Amino acid sequence: MNQGLFLSLQERGLVQDFVPGLDALLEREKVAVYAGFDPTADSLHIGNLVPIMLLVHFQRAGHRPIALVGGATGRVGDPTGRSAERNVLSREQMEHHLACQQVQLKRFLDFDPASPAAARLVNNEEWFGPWSFLDFIADVGRHIPINYMLAKDSVKLRLENGMSFMEFCYQLIQGYDFVHLHRHYGCKVQVGGSDQWGNITTGTELIRRMDGSEAWALTAPLTKKSDGSKFGKSEGGNIWLDPQKTSPYRFYQFWFNVSDDEARRYLPVYTLLSMQEIAEAVSVHDQAPHQRHAQRLLADDVTRRVHGEQALAQARAASDLLFGKVSRDQMMSLDHEVLMQALEGVPVHQVSKSLLAEGCEWVPLLSDHSGIFGSRSEARKMIEGGGLSLNREKCSDVLARASTEDLFAGRLVLVQKGKKNFHLLVFEN
Repeated sequence: MNQGLFLSLQERGLVQDFVPGLDALLEREKVAVYAGFDPTADSLHIGNLVPIMLLVHFQRAGHRPIALVGGATGRVGDPTGRSAERNVLSREQMEHHLACQQVQLKRFLDFDPASPAAARLVNNEEWFGPWSFLDFIADVGRHIPINYMLAKDSVKLRLENGMSFMEFCYQLIQGYDFVHLHRHYGCKVQVGGSDQWGNITTGTELIRRMDGSEAWALTAPLTKKSDGSKFGKSEGGNIWLDPQKTSPYRFYQFWFNVSDDEARRYLPVYTLLSMQEIAEAVSVHDQAPHQRHAQRLLADDVTRRVHGEQALAQARAASDLLFGKVSRDQMMSLDHEVLMQALEGVPVHQVSKSLLAEGCEWVPLLSDHSGIFGSRSEARKMIEGGGLSLNREKCSDVLARASTEDLFAGRLVLVQKGKKNFHLLVFEN
């Protein structure tokens, strides 16, 4: 990087709150830095991408990232930003969730032990599992006053609706994670979303009180849904990193459909493009906003890193099927499941496959048998005017007959009337 890491993160919009002196620390030494992820679901989501990207930037600058998966904290549940207590998961559920999240984290960070900035993956069940409750409150609880814990926003907001003792202890448990990593791995910095500021600073305070040492914190602004609520693993309407929970096509569409302002804000946060490259892309976008250049660049970059090049190619082709220029051959090569996701909401018309054996012409098939056109004459006029496409190819012959060669996925034909009026013709046995 041509400038310091801290200034670069600020320029990218990845800094909201931080402990003073962090910028000087990062300039004078390479440090271990951690972010925590609780296993409340079997997949991470795009809200988790913010702390992941923080770890990525730290690693690219030569610092050593630690990804902590919360086998212990996940059993308690973080009350931050919630109006109700989380459901308690079984140990088997959490172990499954942890295994899934570990696979996802390894897509972003370099865990090669030969690297001087190799990432490390840890599970806080390792140090909390053997520890008794009495030993914990005696060793850790005595260092933090109740008034300090009550002053945290995550606690004050929940007290109004009722808060269990289990949840009240969460900040103390997460705070001790920082103490453990500080003692055993020399970790001096914790990063997370802005909603984690209270929990993170409990950790820095514990390190000061228990070890007489200094530690630092940094939080980034949260990515929020259109209704203003945050993305969370136990919340609805999430965009997951697991392709089984959010398909690569829908994942791509989320980024492609953000507003112009969101695209400008998300490009520096979620991509590794330089600020100069982003400025150039925004300049190109502003010359023709309708072409959505910034959104496409954003969707391409994030989908590629989360799902890979092949999934990106399928998602782009499926997106272009209705909104861009896709040839018949490109459409035929699309994965059937991806194709059907792209065609969700398109009117479906079922006809008998026996019509193909009978050599039925397209005009009666699209009118009498399917109702896509109100009459044969309407269908003929559309064909004669060059306004009908079948599987993205113009149909110019009013006497043309349908055949099995016209089908994709063995039974489907995409019918396009004019520029934007699509119908899906399904041939059933």
